[in-house]
Amino acid sequence: MTALEMSKLETSIDAVQGFLTAGVDCGLRNKPQPDLSIIASEVNCNAAGVFTTNQVKSAHVQYDMAILKNDPTKIRAVVVNSKIANVCTGELGKQNTATMAALVAEKLGCESSQVLVMSTGVIGPQLPMDKISRGIDEAAQSLAPNGWDDAALGIMTTDTRPKKASIRCKGYTIAGIAKGSGMIAPNMATMLSVLVTDADVSVPVLNDLLRKAANVSFNRITVDGDTSTSDTVLFFANGQSGKKIESEDDVAAFESALTELCQHLAGEIVRDGEGATKFITIEVEGAPDDHAAWQIANTIACSPLVKTAFAGSDANWGRIMAAAGRAGVEFDQMKANLWFDCGANGMTENALQVFKNGMPTDYEENDAAAIFAAPDISVKLQLDEGSGTCVVWTCDLSHEYVSINADYRT
Repeated sequence: MTALEMSKLETSIDAVQGFLTAGVDCGLRNKPQPDLSIIASEVNCNAAGVFTTNQVKSAHVQYDMAILKNDPTKIRAVVVNSKIANVCTGELGKQNTATMAALVAEKLGCESSQVLVMSTGVIGPQLPMDKISRGIDEAAQSLAPNGWDDAALGIMTTDTRPKKASIRCKGYTIAGIAKGSGMIAPNMATMLSVLVTDADVSVPVLNDLLRKAANVSFNRITVDGDTSTSDTVLFFANGQSGKKIESEDDVAAFESALTELCQHLAGEIVRDGEGATKFITIEVEGAPDDHAAWQIANTIACSPLVKTAFAGSDANWGRIMAAAGRAGVEFDQMKANLWFDCGANGMTENALQVFKNGMPTDYEENDAAAIFAAPDISVKLQLDEGSGTCVVWTCDLSHEYVSINADYRT
């Protein structure tokens, strides 16, 4: 344990020094609920971001990438709207994004280049800027240290609940909100996250730690295998706690806390997957390398046949082996071993081995079915081909997922 001993992760956010937040209803949704949020710092922040790898990018992704490339040391705020993604909206969409930033900047008394933007929702429609403008005005007037709950509500689309968490470390706090329920297969789903800290962290360190944390959290989840046009994770550090993250121990403790926070938020996205009834942990061991392990785990996690088997509590392990075999990684099926277990934390002494050295074991089908009926399920595939490992989190694919997405635009 380092000198910066961390307290337990909390699923709530108290005031983070120097940050003000708000979420308001400006009429973008078909029901009364916050649909526009602002997260602002009272002073300039160092900022970092990771974005979708989809070639079709939202106007906000293009805008934010350019702002952070130009000067990531003077960021003051981010404004987020839900319901409309501002994707495939041409030059007008780009202008509307810039207008959102300018409107917030005017309220905060800063430059528009100090304000980032996020939009989430349906692809294609233009933003109703009259409603957006009114919402920004109201949100700016409502900014407060304890506005995190409304801010988390304001970024949701098909989410059934807000996602927020914080970790108070020795001398500083890291906190974050996230949204995501469908179109989740990040490559940095529709997923957005805003992370903040009142520690003083340099831009290079902030970028490095955000990418590392995202790679083992947001980039390890899938609900439906679709990578969104809008995936964005932003991280702001304003230094208002007075704690500077610079020594090796400081950086290590900060990375550990950030990773825990991101994995929690990523897990909440999967648990709230559209129509999801089960949370599934897929672990691959003994692959040729870590990337190969990810290829296999992700192929299993994205397989509709595997996901529907989980939905039906059908322990059809053949679908898992078939998915692993088409992942594009060479391995000897005669050395493969497969286990199932209840829970989200990997294998226990009660794990059920269903496949061993190329053949099914003499397990009881009722035992396997009981595991697949649990709300949290762990799967482990051991290949004995190398030292590569990976864990991916996913959910089942139910009838409700189809219903939600068949009626998404209405």
